[in-house]
Amino acid sequence: MIAVWKAAASFRGDSAPATFIYRVAHNRAISWRRREFGRIRGAASIEQDWPLLNVGSEGADDAVVLDRLYAVIRMLGTLDRSLVLLSLEGASYRDMSRLHGLSETNVGVRLNRARAWIAAQMEANGDGL
Repeated sequence: MIAVWKAAASFRGDSAPATFIYRVAHNRAISWRRREFGRIRGAASIEQDWPLLNVGSEGADDAVVLDRLYAVIRMLGTLDRSLVLLSLEGASYRDMSRLHGLSETNVGVRLNRARAWIAAQMEANGDGL
């Protein structure tokens, strides 16, 4: 209904109002589905990029390892920290690039470097990823 309300000003009267409403609703549903598919695909990508934490044989508690992970993320610079957290939230490279004024390629490079650094820090502390 919000999409129809916003689009009402662009209605020229070339078709029946019901046709216009149907078309707006249809286009809105398509764009929602596209975003939802991207979100699901992004979540799957995150699961692949950030596998479940390996707590090892020390019996470390998952919460402790997760706290350590976030402590390591807080050690990153402001921009890299923001990109990593947005990545964990499932944001696309395009969204991150628009938000920070970077190219999508630069976002990818920064994320790959940040992930490698985080993995190295976690490995050095025996937490592992």
